[in-house]
Amino acid sequence: MQITMDYTHLPFDRLLVYCTMQDLFGVSMVVPLLSLHVKSLGASPTVAGVVGSSYGILQLFSSAVVGHIWGHFHGGGDFAVSQTLAVPCFPQGCWSDVVGRRSSLLACILLSALGYLILGASTSVFLFALARVPVGIFKHTLSISRALLSDLVAEKERPLVIGRFNTASSVGFILGPMVGGYLTELDGGFYLTAFICFSVFILNAGLVWLFPWSEVKLNSTKNGLLLGKSHALLGKTDCEVQEAATRHGTTVSGKPARLPWMEVVSTLRDMKSLIVSEMWDIFLVRLLMGVAVMLYYSNFVLALEERFGVRPKTTGYLISYSSALGALAGFTLGPILRLYKHNSHTVLLHSSVLTFTLLLLYSTAHTMGIVVFSSTLLSFSTAIGRTCITDLQLTVGGAQASGTLIGMGQSVTAVGRVIAPLLSGVAQEVSPCGPPSLGAALALMAIIVMSVSRPRCGGDGSDKLKSE
Repeated sequence: MQITMDYTHLPFDRLLVYCTMQDLFGVSMVVPLLSLHVKSLGASPTVAGVVGSSYGILQLFSSAVVGHIWGHFHGGGDFAVSQTLAVPCFPQGCWSDVVGRRSSLLACILLSALGYLILGASTSVFLFALARVPVGIFKHTLSISRALLSDLVAEKERPLVIGRFNTASSVGFILGPMVGGYLTELDGGFYLTAFICFSVFILNAGLVWLFPWSEVKLNSTKNGLLLGKSHALLGKTDCEVQEAATRHGTTVSGKPARLPWMEVVSTLRDMKSLIVSEMWDIFLVRLLMGVAVMLYYSNFVLALEERFGVRPKTTGYLISYSSALGALAGFTLGPILRLYKHNSHTVLLHSSVLTFTLLLLYSTAHTMGIVVFSSTLLSFSTAIGRTCITDLQLTVGGAQASGTLIGMGQSVTAVGRVIAPLLSGVAQEVSPCGPPSLGAALALMAIIVMSVSRPRCGGDGSDKLKSE
């Protein structure tokens, strides 16, 4: 008897959520082990920092203007907020709008898989750096999945589906470090871990390819377009629909299409007007706190091994434990905001003070008990801080520019991913405690900036927290 699988009965949003969980499971197996692996290849901390920054640089340049472009192609609004920034952008404009959502998602998955395959074969620093190139450019699978969910799901069902998406992300990142830490202690464990990550991406690519996209309905709140229902568009792929929509030089939102360099100039102009005039302090706080937390995680596995002799398997359990607490932190946010009368600025200030204290405590810890204690509370303080800083961006910048604001916020985070590995490498030349100590100093600078700018950007009791 021949058994066939009928994918037409599999809800597409659940397929994306499942792929997202696998995606982050594979990535979180590998990422915490990168500092150990590059050290085993003979790289100095500074060289490792330079190599690590390549990922952030490539991410920054491959996704810097998407928040603005998305507003033109999809009319901004909730869609731009939900999918945020990082969808690959190429000379044709927004890549996923030109070649089709399935093609762009498949390309990103397969080329990211190539990067992890090269990483699994990296026996030199050069190959290690080369492996980060395709991942840095094309690892936008999560953002494209968010974009697809926004297209495919009815507006009233979107919060539930996005909630599932975020939960799947958390579950993947909880399980990955445990498995990766266990495997890395085996003979050739890192290479096995990287190959498993490669296999996970290939599996995701197969699921996306096998799913019958002609059956998927693409919803648009602007024009009511439904693939699969419209007689004129029945049986067409999303790529064909995008081609039809742009054939006469217009975007989906009906606005005239603009050349890529015009989009870049427009985005830079918007960023200058928002950052220089009134948003500089909020984005500076986001950058400082983001880099501070990245420094804490940058050499976490390596530092625990050097300072306390902790094996990667045990550290993997600790990372998974912290990830689980970070996911639970979202449930505490509501009561905390009610306690603070929805003053997001005060919540952010106090969570930043707690983060500064815990980073300082971790960097001076002499026992693993203190490390576990600081990691436990850091999971809550950083999760709450990320949400509050996003709310402040939207409160001060205004809801009409929400897509651009969140896109710019992600660009600031991408800049942090460039800076943090460099600072971490230099600080590790001094001591394994250098990166978290430097992170504590940056967190203190952010607290000073917030204290000085408090009268201007402080929230009031009427502000409602927006979902990040």
